[in-house]
Amino acid sequence: MTSSAAPSAPSGALSGPAPAPPVLAEVVRSGFVEGHHRGSLVVLAADGGVELALGDPAAPVFPRSSNKPMQAAAVLRAGLDLSGERLALAAASHAGEGFHLDLVRKMLAEHGLSPDDLQTPPDLPLDPAEAETYLAAGHVRERITMNCSGKHAAMLAVCVRNGWDPATYLDPAHPLQRLVHQVVEEAAGEPVAAVGTDGCGAPLMAISLVGLARAFRTFVTAAPDTAERRVADAMRAHPEYVAGTRRPDTWLMREVPGALSKMGAEAVQAVALADGRALAFKIDDGSARALGPVLARALGLLGVDAPVVSRIGRAPLLGGAAEVGEIRAAF
Repeated sequence: MTSSAAPSAPSGALSGPAPAPPVLAEVVRSGFVEGHHRGSLVVLAADGGVELALGDPAAPVFPRSSNKPMQAAAVLRAGLDLSGERLALAAASHAGEGFHLDLVRKMLAEHGLSPDDLQTPPDLPLDPAEAETYLAAGHVRERITMNCSGKHAAMLAVCVRNGWDPATYLDPAHPLQRLVHQVVEEAAGEPVAAVGTDGCGAPLMAISLVGLARAFRTFVTAAPDTAERRVADAMRAHPEYVAGTRRPDTWLMREVPGALSKMGAEAVQAVALADGRALAFKIDDGSARALGPVLARALGLLGVDAPVVSRIGRAPLLGGAAEVGEIRAAF
């Protein structure tokens, strides 16, 4: 694999508009290409070197929920004793299934907390099937149902443990969030380029896609007793708590031994394999429908040969009730 980075303009050349990011996926309906999804992608070799670069993977992006393993590692470093399903849920974008919500309630209760202490915005379950069942049962949007409630429960719990103010746990100046900032920079091997606010209200640190892939590689190659490796091991051992029973992150971690996978909103994805190879990408328009085909193609370039890759990559388009096309990778 070789890099697709464009050569630099000659010295003194007039600067024009920046080139458009490459097409990573195309929308094909009835044999006609009706749309494109552009973005950037990076693949790292086992030694951490860049093996493939498409677009501008050195530019900073908000990784959104792909930052959650780093946030969970910060909670461990701050002294919270988490393991197993609880640690996986602390790094989760959970689907809102019953077992997710039950464990969030337990994690809160174990530290004298309740769902009312969560500062997540009220939401429906992330999984569409769960959302339909939830609404049919007469429920309304709740803070605990929001897909980040496991992460927030862990953040609140470590505040109780350390005597930190739980009312301000989402303030970027809070001791926990300063530690998250440090962990992100260390794992990514680069400074945080910007700090924003994620959809769940937590501080959000911008890094490059190269830094994001490097961070996931760091987690799978870290020593077993480190916070980073503990998070990676918990996620890989309990992937259904990281995502849900019907989510691609779960499928991949369950069926590819040693894989660590976490998607983020606005079409971000990061994966590391057990040998240290890693990838990260972002679809510029934020369309999640392109995630599966692009991820499957990138995994194929890494030599991952498993039935789950085809399952993840399948993205049919319907015309009426019939399948008439697909979203497919274009690199």
